[in-house]
Amino acid sequence: MYKETAKNIRESLTADCMKCFGLCCTALHIVASSDFPINKPAGTPCIHLQSDYGCQIHGNLREKGFKGCTVFDCLGAGQVVSQVTFKGRSWRDNPEIGDKMFQVFPVMEQIHEMMAYAAEALSYDIPPALSDKLSMQLKELQSLSKFDAEQLLSLDLVMYRFPLNKLLMETSKYIRKSLIEKLPGTKNYNHERADWIGKKLRGKDLRALDLRGAYLISADMRNADLRCVDFIGADLRDADLRGANLSTSMFLTQMQINSAKGDVKTTLPYYIQRPFHWIN
Repeated sequence: MYKETAKNIRESLTADCMKCFGLCCTALHIVASSDFPINKPAGTPCIHLQSDYGCQIHGNLREKGFKGCTVFDCLGAGQVVSQVTFKGRSWRDNPEIGDKMFQVFPVMEQIHEMMAYAAEALSYDIPPALSDKLSMQLKELQSLSKFDAEQLLSLDLVMYRFPLNKLLMETSKYIRKSLIEKLPGTKNYNHERADWIGKKLRGKDLRALDLRGAYLISADMRNADLRCVDFIGADLRDADLRGANLSTSMFLTQMQINSAKGDVKTTLPYYIQRPFHWIN
């Protein structure tokens, strides 16, 4: 698969709420916390969901205590479930399909997440053999997204996650190694699942670190160089990324960035949108 095609696929995996039947506002189970002021059972519409599936307080979500809503991103799974899987039939007009639609949504969300990682990996300069394996994985995931509801609910997604994760790790090691070999000095680049909660990293050169699954909650990474850092599964809640360079950071998601702090000087990967709640 050509790099530009892979980049286009990755960029296309974005939510289009106008084509969705408010699935993130209905299907998900929400527990009252600092991110949500209410409890909401799965399958129950949020009290602010309107008849047209828009949010009544969309412009004031953070002020009203719904910070979590501004962080969540389904990578386009919502509109696919609404328009492809259920062919434009809404749960309001067709109550008999509601439960099944709500169950399918998180399955599709996981498929889209895997598609996003595979497409991003294919956008890098990697060996042909690795590229071929990733292309096969991506094509298979794309085919899964076209399954009907019954087929989607019968999937064992672990069977797809494990082989993909192995390929993503190979991609990460290959890309980061090519940079590490050019960097001066020696240091430990493996910080997988590190507990860096609140760690002071302002202005640090962190290029090519492996931060897979790391806890970076409230870490101070202002003006840090984070190019070629593997962030897959890292917890970036309230991490301060003002002025940081994440232009070539690997396997970042919109949801991770939405949960962090940043500003107009924060440099982001090509497929990430600058959160509207960041400092201008």
